[in-house]
Amino acid sequence: MWSRFLGWVCQALTPQLRISLFNAPYSSYGGISLSEITQTSWYDLKPLVAADDAARAENVNVTLFDGRQASCKLNVTVVGCGLGGLAAAYTIAKAGHNVTILEDAKAIGEVGAGIQVSPNLSRLLIRWGLGEALEKVAVLPEGLEFRRWEDGEKIGYTKWGPEYTKEFGAPYYHIHRADFHKLLYDLTIPFVNLRLGSRVVSIDGDKASCTLASGEVVEGDVIIGADGVKSMIREQVVGHEDKPVPTGDAAFRAIVDSDLMLADPELRDLIEHPTMVGWLGPGRHVMTYPIRAKKQFNLVLLHPDDGSVESWEAEGSAERMREDFAGWDPKLMKILNMIPSTLNWKLMDRKPLNTWIHPSGKVALLGDACHPMLPYRAQGAAMAVEDGAVLGNLFSRLNSASQIPFLLRTYENMRLKRTADTQASSRLNQVIFHLEDGPEQVKRDASMKAAMNGEEGDNNANQWADKKKSAAQFGYDADEAVNTWWANGGKEAFQAAA
Repeated sequence: MWSRFLGWVCQALTPQLRISLFNAPYSSYGGISLSEITQTSWYDLKPLVAADDAARAENVNVTLFDGRQASCKLNVTVVGCGLGGLAAAYTIAKAGHNVTILEDAKAIGEVGAGIQVSPNLSRLLIRWGLGEALEKVAVLPEGLEFRRWEDGEKIGYTKWGPEYTKEFGAPYYHIHRADFHKLLYDLTIPFVNLRLGSRVVSIDGDKASCTLASGEVVEGDVIIGADGVKSMIREQVVGHEDKPVPTGDAAFRAIVDSDLMLADPELRDLIEHPTMVGWLGPGRHVMTYPIRAKKQFNLVLLHPDDGSVESWEAEGSAERMREDFAGWDPKLMKILNMIPSTLNWKLMDRKPLNTWIHPSGKVALLGDACHPMLPYRAQGAAMAVEDGAVLGNLFSRLNSASQIPFLLRTYENMRLKRTADTQASSRLNQVIFHLEDGPEQVKRDASMKAAMNGEEGDNNANQWADKKKSAAQFGYDADEAVNTWWANGGKEAFQAAA
């Protein structure tokens, strides 16, 4: 229904207004001209969200890997222009290789949603020169707070802000997904060849070639499959059909203008003192936080799946959303009553793969294509970008094409367990957050309150308050992981593979 409405609107508007409506400066990246945009079938485009004017990262050019570049230059094809694909393309290009991104979409953009940039991710973005740009569009939350569903009783709290930045050496940010994508896009595009409207329908792993829907064959030395949760390349890597498993949950996503909340004395504190606030209830939970320099308020509402679809773009019913959370904390209901429309996203899960590497040793998977993350731990983007960082660092050391299979296996060995552990941590939060009222819920609340009151311990119900888990998750540095491997026998093994 939404796509039909968009199509009708675009038929009625002048080309200039169409560009304004769909944020042409963002959705025309890659050099699409005005005539090409107006000839595009709008029925094929998702409702793109404009990136904030401050989300700009042009002319950012930092030195990575201490200036090291590969002595053997490869032609690398990255399939997919999402966050993970951009990160991989950027770091591999900075490692000295020729990179082509093949993207199915005819225009680049993002749907509206907030995203969390934890320290393990922000340290990479800052290293890549995006620190100043992040400060302009992101929000540095003061902490994380958990509340009871029916009355808003505070049951858990973890202090973030500057103290968290000091502890982990990088900040914990909240940002709009479109702004994040725009920053990574600006950073990457000067160094790569982006081909839009290039849908990959098959690959030849032995030749490292991609066949497009047009029939064209794009040849190269390596393929990085960053084609998302519905990855075609994944099935060619694992050699069999790989279907997702329903989690039983779906997620409403919505954004509220902060001005509406600032006008309400009961709600303004959520904007003026930005905190990630989660309401936990039987079979459901809600996570909220400000984004876009506190100009907008992001909500994600997890609820039992009632026939939604596996898509970030599926329109949901705001009225149904309010019915799903009827009887919850009146303060939360005030916010929900401000929401005019919402997206509804079916949550599917996939078990960790045994391998991410094609038998040829020339094709590797990345991000959601190999380890899709449920949102309960907010680590999907972080894991994908970490993948890209590790690949780039490894590729910067290449001195022979014969090392490609070893390089990709090393990437898999370094990343598979970490991402599988993070997937498990996310699944655990689904259970913790959705406990029915009763003895187990009482134990959970007591555990969270103990951490809030300064009692330290492992396996706290609030995983962000668990010092050991936080150190492993947020203290991780993708580049340091590669450097450590290199210094502890990796160099000799890598050279022996030449």
